[in-house]
Amino acid sequence: MEMNGLYLVIVSACVLMIAYRLYGAFIAAKVLTVNKYRVTPAVAINDGVDYVPTNKWVTFGQHFAAIAGAGPLVGPVIAAQFGYLPGVLWILIGSVLAGAVHDFVLLFASVRYNGKSIADIAKGEISSVAGIGTMLATLFLLIITMAGMAAVVANSLENSPWGFFTVSMTIPIAVFIGIYLRWLRPGKIREATIIGVAMILAAVFYGPDVAASSWAPYFTYDRQSIEVMLAVYSFFAAALPVWLLLAPRGYLSTYMKVGTIGALALGIIVVMPVIHMPAFSDYVWGGGPVLSGSAIPFVFITIACGALSGFHATVSTGTTPKMITNEKEMLPIGYGAMLTEAFIAMMALIAATSLNPNDYFAINSTAETFSALGLSVHELPQLSQMVGEDLMHRPGGAVSLAVGMAHIFSKIPSMAQLMGYWYHFCIMFEALFILTLIDTGTRVSRYMVQELLGFAFPKMRDAHWTPGVYIASFLVCVTWGYLVLQGNIGTIWPLFGVSNQLLATMGLAIGTTVIMRLGHQRYAWVTAIPCVFIAVITVMADYQNVFGSYMPQGKYMLVVVSIIMFALVALVMVEAVRSWIRLAKEKPDYRTSKEIEEETLESMDSGMVANMEVGRD
Repeated sequence: MEMNGLYLVIVSACVLMIAYRLYGAFIAAKVLTVNKYRVTPAVAINDGVDYVPTNKWVTFGQHFAAIAGAGPLVGPVIAAQFGYLPGVLWILIGSVLAGAVHDFVLLFASVRYNGKSIADIAKGEISSVAGIGTMLATLFLLIITMAGMAAVVANSLENSPWGFFTVSMTIPIAVFIGIYLRWLRPGKIREATIIGVAMILAAVFYGPDVAASSWAPYFTYDRQSIEVMLAVYSFFAAALPVWLLLAPRGYLSTYMKVGTIGALALGIIVVMPVIHMPAFSDYVWGGGPVLSGSAIPFVFITIACGALSGFHATVSTGTTPKMITNEKEMLPIGYGAMLTEAFIAMMALIAATSLNPNDYFAINSTAETFSALGLSVHELPQLSQMVGEDLMHRPGGAVSLAVGMAHIFSKIPSMAQLMGYWYHFCIMFEALFILTLIDTGTRVSRYMVQELLGFAFPKMRDAHWTPGVYIASFLVCVTWGYLVLQGNIGTIWPLFGVSNQLLATMGLAIGTTVIMRLGHQRYAWVTAIPCVFIAVITVMADYQNVFGSYMPQGKYMLVVVSIIMFALVALVMVEAVRSWIRLAKEKPDYRTSKEIEEETLESMDSGMVANMEVGRD
């Protein structure tokens, strides 16, 4: 029986909406007992710089754009090696019971901690040792994340002058838009948006002309050269003023992301693509050409963003809690945005599995590996001709996703002849968000490195001290640049997945402590169960990575990184369990959100309540 992609879209939408209405509401009312009458840090501090009360839907958009990087697009595509069903189940179950809970609880904790980071929350809720361990683990994750994402971009742009030209042009376009809004036409955001999007689309349109011209050699590079270029780019992105490159690139990326995902959803509805990948492939128990491990545990670490992601902790305890105007907003923003990301991950999985399995494996495996499989390609030669690129042996997920999306778009009436443009548009679309994650991640890592070096050299903590900015940016870029050069997507992505889920384990452990500190010990299972589950799964994957992949290949740098990350998270977990034992003895609080709000209302002056209600309106 063939599975139609439209069925998965409908089922996913229903499951996610029901989960939001029932489970999300339960967590808000009973587990966290959010209080709409409690003043949030955005309102209480409101410094006009970092703490700014913001419209709920604007905050939702900012939060969603920050958490939904390339992970929900690439991870499900790589995990399709195991068949479509393992990915479908983990995306739906994981996002509802783990990912959205993780983001919601940490957002709540940060709001109650005046917008502080996850490291500060760990220090306050657990111990100083846990705080330092959390900071170091977060820094390690950011570095590994950037290495993993750089590997994806490099594989998709290798020896592709059309693709490299299109993506590289987004850098001067972003700089131009930054200058345009800063000096040429300040405040003219609509003008800048129209110009910026038009210039990006023009870069896609004129890509084939550049690829066929004498300029082609200047835009044709191998994988390692592109990885070095990405590290150099991220140095400037982290060191330059945020208005010049990072902000305009992120702003333009949001429009491209929303538009492309909307178009893909519409394309799936119109085309109703058949899922050609079986529910369970021959590699579900291991030995696959993309990932050597089995679906258990590797599907749980391969699909991180879209199901459960520790990286989201840096956002839920970063800018978002400083924008919340009312605690009731945390349900749609913290829980709802993660479910929205899960829906995007499902569409990415549909696009990739709509390809013939042989073509999927031909794209996502090396020439030697694919030859050993004894498979023959199906439509790939014709698809390569249609898009104007050699699609064989381009692992990383980005290329197969772009081919799958372009394949769906080309089935729309009168669109078949535009498949080459659709493919390169999708490559640019993916690369835009990966580069945004890389430059943002490098900048955040730079702040953390400056903070850590500040213990020895206090001047380094000055975020405006130019030598400190350059030194910290250089250290971050060299570290992740060296890391990505040590492996390939088959080794780097599992390392990213393990580190990401180790940080998620830590976030859920901190969330459990927060819940117990509220006196809600009876609801600690909401975060404790997914915490223990993902801890066991991730340790299994980490063990297999180290002893089954890295050590046999002599990748000792990756072994060291894996061990350090595991040790840091283990340290925080031990401290967290000690706090659980201590808090389990304290008096429980059985009040619900409604009861707490009623008590708050009674204790407040009626005029103050009236002003709060007017402010919310």
